[in-house]
Amino acid sequence: MVVGEMPDGVDLLVVGGGPGGYVAALTAAQLGRRVVLVDVAGPAGLGGVCVNVGCIPSKALIELASTVHDRTSWAARGVPSPSTDIDMNAFQTWKGGVVTSLNSGVKSLLKAANVEIRTGYFRFTRPDQGVVERGDGPPTHIQFKSCILATGSRPTYLDVLPHDGHRILDSTDVLDLDHLPQSAAIIGGGYIGVELGTALAKLGVAVSIIETAPTLLPTVDASVGNLVTKRLRALGVSVLTEATVTGDDGSMLHFTTTHGPDSLRVETVIVAVGRVPNTEDIGLDALRVTPNKSGLLDVGPDRLITRQVAAIGDITPGPALAHKATAEAHVAAEVLSGHSSIFDPTTLSTVIFSDPEVATTGLSAAEATDRGYNVDTATFPLSASGRARTLNDSIGMTQWIVDKSVGVVLGAQIVGAHATELIGEAALAIEMGSHLEDIAGTIHPHPTMSESLPEAALVGLSRPIHIPQRQ
Repeated sequence: MVVGEMPDGVDLLVVGGGPGGYVAALTAAQLGRRVVLVDVAGPAGLGGVCVNVGCIPSKALIELASTVHDRTSWAARGVPSPSTDIDMNAFQTWKGGVVTSLNSGVKSLLKAANVEIRTGYFRFTRPDQGVVERGDGPPTHIQFKSCILATGSRPTYLDVLPHDGHRILDSTDVLDLDHLPQSAAIIGGGYIGVELGTALAKLGVAVSIIETAPTLLPTVDASVGNLVTKRLRALGVSVLTEATVTGDDGSMLHFTTTHGPDSLRVETVIVAVGRVPNTEDIGLDALRVTPNKSGLLDVGPDRLITRQVAAIGDITPGPALAHKATAEAHVAAEVLSGHSSIFDPTTLSTVIFSDPEVATTGLSAAEATDRGYNVDTATFPLSASGRARTLNDSIGMTQWIVDKSVGVVLGAQIVGAHATELIGEAALAIEMGSHLEDIAGTIHPHPTMSESLPEAALVGLSRPIHIPQRQ
């Protein structure tokens, strides 16, 4: 800053316009703060990765793939199967309209809350100051009373597979394809790789998934990962586990397995091995804050990294999920505005739009056991659900994890059709400290997938209705 130059005075500064950033800005404005939001892409970046190149576009692709694939079973239900030709350009136009609508909606909300939006790269220069730099103009210096850092994350790349946007793609590139490749190898069997692999396979692409761990979806129960793997193979996906990519020569992808070196001829290689937090080059040294070895900023329940700066979203420990960022956003805005608030991840749900869908919340059985609970599980198979049968999608189950001593629900795991929509009810039950009796006694409409929740509770109470009583 030039000597004598006065920085702009800002009451509360938000850096990043993704799900964490814009929700933090709106919450702070509701609490009476005067808010400035800075995003590297300005208004066009509002909604962040989630709205523009992540959650929303990927679910649009998954929905397209499911619609196309469902047609293959129409004939058995009395409807001759129509053409399954796919116009990816038309899809991209439709998807773009959805994204634009949501981005504009966020912009309108911020405008209505009198949040000022600025474009540029932000970097701290002092504990209460920073600079916003943009290529087409002079830098702007800011002095803030409070700041919420929500800079998000970006895809991880592999040195052995240099990203070129043509043959070697990341997840963002895949969502912008104007034509489908004949074949694709997906590097990474986590939720992003599995979701993309499922969608592409349903769209007719010959897919291979290569994962270094012994199973796909290594963060979920092995039984669930095995169920998803079985379904992927039924879709024609080649699943290679305990495999490590060693390079690519432009037509052949090279890797090693427990059996030795191997190679695969594919048209496209998609790298989906995780994300990197955006914590470099933002002046954290000015705050005397150092990221941990993963590049994340360690925070307490109040999300503060200094007395007047909070960090939320993908740059903090925990899963990189949009709904985690929004929950943290409320906490950070409240704490910096003088209110008492903490982030409680107890009911932070994880959802995977695989086939079958996977959703979890609360404690897993293993986690509950490690914490000393007397654990029981109560499981209802979707093969016994009438609604699942009419959906022609009865693979999966609903399971409660219970403290057997008192009957309190500790966690839930749902695998199957609409699992991602149902897990919210389970999260609410856990947050409210519900017992199995509470869930079993709540009348659910018939025939619906939601009935599986009380059905599983009845199993845990040794009063099952639609499956034999366990011995």
